[in-house]
Amino acid sequence: MRIICIGSLTIMIAAVSHRLAVLIAALSLSAAVLPAAAATLVVYSARNEQLIKPVFDAYTRETGVQVKFTTGDAAVLIERLAAEGRNSPADVLMTVDAGELWNAAERGLLRPVSSAQLAKNIPAHLRDPGNRWFGLSMRARTIAYSPARVDAAKLGTYEGLAGPEWKGRLCLRTSKKVYNQSLVATMIAALGEQKAEQVVRGWVANLATDVFANDTQLLEAIAAGQCDVGIVNTYYFGRIVKDRTDFPVKLFWANQGAGGTHVNISGAGVTQHSRQAAAATRFLEWLSAGPAQAHFAAVNMEFPANPAATIDPLVQSWGPFEPSLINVAEAGRLQPAAVRLMDRAGYR
Repeated sequence: MRIICIGSLTIMIAAVSHRLAVLIAALSLSAAVLPAAAATLVVYSARNEQLIKPVFDAYTRETGVQVKFTTGDAAVLIERLAAEGRNSPADVLMTVDAGELWNAAERGLLRPVSSAQLAKNIPAHLRDPGNRWFGLSMRARTIAYSPARVDAAKLGTYEGLAGPEWKGRLCLRTSKKVYNQSLVATMIAALGEQKAEQVVRGWVANLATDVFANDTQLLEAIAAGQCDVGIVNTYYFGRIVKDRTDFPVKLFWANQGAGGTHVNISGAGVTQHSRQAAAATRFLEWLSAGPAQAHFAAVNMEFPANPAATIDPLVQSWGPFEPSLINVAEAGRLQPAAVRLMDRAGYR
């Protein structure tokens, strides 16, 4: 026969229950103070892998947040975002032209972001008025010339290159490239469509040769004597002179005192259907400040969008300039009109 002492058993059960409760409470407290698992952000980027991966890796080292990315043509990535809709894994869209960001935002693919830090770091003319996207680096599209054949004192504005003195001396990149579409779009904003068209017709009349596929070919044409002047993005010039210090071409800052040199951006926005909008916003804030901002620009010989960031010494050696303060969103809003204008003017 077994004899069970109810009183002792009750005491033992109570003691075990107490210890279990203490253990559960301790585990709960430990879980509360442990950091949340690091997020993984997904970026769709029209900026090339070699230009973004070092920066993304730095963000992972600093924060523990992994950054996965897909690269491709901006138009393709935007269509992909639209097709994926709510099922898109993307948290951030990054492109190399304000017009592309404007297009994505107008199609409802980017969400407004409320961030005092981004508003502080990125000047108003380099971000969407509705805060759906923000410039992260700035590039200037300005005049390149042969100092052996051109007196810099004769240079001045984009409009001036339409004058008769440049007949048979001008090189241009194709109008099919978004960089030229954005330039002409902001010219429409500054001059009106009729005056802008007169300028573009003058450019076409002054061409020394067929248009080029890219700015590197254009710069090499100036160096080779095929033409004397052209219009290029400064970072293409930077890529060449970084290794060829004797390259016989120089930059001239266009439209100083006449509205400023045309600028465009590489930038980014948080996608409409991101499931991690707060983390994506923190990522953009990090990219807009400090060493990240300087690195993001320097890796492609661009200017930081944040005026307080350090400029690469080679880029800084080109001298200060007055940029156009027309909001880069105009490059998107007026891009269809710019394309039609260039077509009418025979700019191919």
